[in-house]
Amino acid sequence: MRPIVAARLAAGIALVSIVSAQAPVLAQSTPSQDGEKPGEAIVVTAARSALPPSALPLTIDIIDKDTLDQQLTIGGSVTDAVATLTPSFSPTRQKLSGAGETLRGRSPLYAINGIPQSTPLRDGSRDGFTIDGFFIDRVELIFGSNALQGIGGTGGIVNQMTVGAPQKEGLSGRVLLQGTADNDFHGDGLGWKGGGLLQYKTGAFDATIGATYENRGVYYDGHGRRVGLNLTQGETQDSKTTNLFARFGYELSSSARIDLIASRFEMKGDGDFVALAGRRPTAADPTFVPTSAVRGNPPGKSAASRTESLALSLTDKDLGGGNLVTQLFFNRTHDTFGGELAPQATFQDPVLAPVGTLFDQSQNRSRKLGGKFSYERAVPGFEDLTAIVGFDALFDKTEQALIATGRVWVPPSDFRSLAPFGQLNLKLLGGKLRLAGGARWENVQIKIDDFHTLPSTTFVACSASLPAGTPCGLSTYGGVAVEGGKPRFSDLLLNGGVILEPWQGIRAYASYAEGFTAPDIGRITRSLNRSGIDLDDYLDISPIVTNNREIGLEVKRGPLDASVAYFWSSSDKGQLLIARPDRTFDVQRQRVEIQGLEINLKAQLPIDGLRAGIGYAHIQGRYDSDSAKPDGVVDTDLDGSNISPDRVNLNATYAKGRISALVQTQFYLSRTFQADSGKPRPDQRNNFGGYAVTDASLRYQTDLGGLSLSVQNLFDKFYIDYSSDTRLPTDGLAFFAGRGRTFTLSWDYRF
Repeated sequence: MRPIVAARLAAGIALVSIVSAQAPVLAQSTPSQDGEKPGEAIVVTAARSALPPSALPLTIDIIDKDTLDQQLTIGGSVTDAVATLTPSFSPTRQKLSGAGETLRGRSPLYAINGIPQSTPLRDGSRDGFTIDGFFIDRVELIFGSNALQGIGGTGGIVNQMTVGAPQKEGLSGRVLLQGTADNDFHGDGLGWKGGGLLQYKTGAFDATIGATYENRGVYYDGHGRRVGLNLTQGETQDSKTTNLFARFGYELSSSARIDLIASRFEMKGDGDFVALAGRRPTAADPTFVPTSAVRGNPPGKSAASRTESLALSLTDKDLGGGNLVTQLFFNRTHDTFGGELAPQATFQDPVLAPVGTLFDQSQNRSRKLGGKFSYERAVPGFEDLTAIVGFDALFDKTEQALIATGRVWVPPSDFRSLAPFGQLNLKLLGGKLRLAGGARWENVQIKIDDFHTLPSTTFVACSASLPAGTPCGLSTYGGVAVEGGKPRFSDLLLNGGVILEPWQGIRAYASYAEGFTAPDIGRITRSLNRSGIDLDDYLDISPIVTNNREIGLEVKRGPLDASVAYFWSSSDKGQLLIARPDRTFDVQRQRVEIQGLEINLKAQLPIDGLRAGIGYAHIQGRYDSDSAKPDGVVDTDLDGSNISPDRVNLNATYAKGRISALVQTQFYLSRTFQADSGKPRPDQRNNFGGYAVTDASLRYQTDLGGLSLSVQNLFDKFYIDYSSDTRLPTDGLAFFAGRGRTFTLSWDYRF
């Protein structure tokens, strides 16, 4: 443990301990959610257990319905809400792509009702936008690497729970109307959203159907200029979004029910603007201009994301004295990326057209079939021991095609994961002490047929300093033939922990958990540039296994809700995103070590209805930069493509009677990336200067629904977002400013 982190950990524990010692003990209450019975404890579905969160050696957070809706009126998406409320989550890019957005320095697993939204073979980074937040009741966050949900989740799990079944007989529902404008009310910056939900219950049968439509305008920064568009990776601005949702349920008994949930989500760019390159600062000229946008018609199809899903579940809370959860699911995604016409573009092939004249764009296509089964109950004759047994299966077929020329960029690849698992939780001393642990046997097979990589065009500037005979200018090297294969991987993933709760509401825990995920195999296979590679034993496509260790202290007593956690994780063959000159990213497999500290403190203030909170996250990540001869020694800081900045969150909320209000500020702290045991990295343009953004929201509940006015970036702060400041430091087309002051007026009616 580094001295600075150890000191911060000690200070955090001391702060929590001092405050907790002065707080009176009161019974904890659980906020009621739509679709849940008042006072009923929330089961964290993502934890695969009906035990309360306090019985699990994990850091768990729940974003309830009221908090989520409040954040949705500010940022507009579940991803924005999670990123805003969670200090150890990266600031969002405000784009359709979430590439580089991390939780505790690693990729989170997005799930809907426990169904993974990721595409493990070719990560299109669109998994944060697969359902509208209008249909989400709460978000469950599990921090740190674990294998609870199978493949993925090396940074944690973001599980979105959809609207529950109606509890009252007859018809009920919800209507939402919303309008958005930038600070100067530009016509092309206006946006609006409409959503409706109908629920009906009669006896044992219930049905829920709903739809949303959103038209987003372009964004403007704090200087009143249009925010630049990333036409290749995709945008949330200048777009249209539709979502159809349905849920049908039937109560088989007082404890058992069957549910069918379907959703179709699509976000598509309007194609009204093209990017205008900016100018980054240099040592010689510190002035800069961020990437902007002008009216125009980008070539090809607009970037878009479409997700269609269907899930059938059977649950029984009292089957043989235990809890049964089964689920079958189908998920299909089509992620279209924009294209470009440029001499150095990845898709240039002089056989098809002269260099600089060939246009193409790619589309990720993925189809998942899967099933989940788990059964949990106290062991007969030893009621203090709870056991869980389960089995997960996932079949994924993914390819990345070039849709303008009909070529294949990433060959069709089949992924199969079969995983039995078991967990035990032992209650001792009347529940004051718990021991928990388990294992998951992950079996993975990847099938890729023989394929041929694309030719690539590169540019080398001609100069006298080049060695004699070095080719320069535009040059194209042919693709290579790659022999396919069926590589198999398996691993026993262990987890264990101890929980101590000597007094009600005070909990300490320590845990160890292993996570397991596949690298972005599509990026790896499409970048192969030498022949003779046999995929059956090609180590770069072997899975990523992470080891996560964590110690924490939580206090939930009376008006106080506080926690402090220190974690450190490592992976011998981690995954790094390395930028290429053509603005795409390759995957590099190196040892990665990450450690960090999280502190959160919320308290009810003496004024009735007023609460305040502060959150802090400090994260350090380093990797072995010697790719030619890795020695397992981490010597270089992870950059902004792979790790988030340190952050401080401040917020105050007020809720009494018909009025509720929120003011929140996120302070993203400056960071200097270093290499070779503290020496500055050669290119300091990756360094981050830091910025702060404040948001506010005010809601008044009338007899005909709630009216709310929210303001994102209240003080109209101009800033360059973290991703742009630390990734692609010489690219003028990827130098984006953050969104300026933005107003959202909403009317939300429930009946």
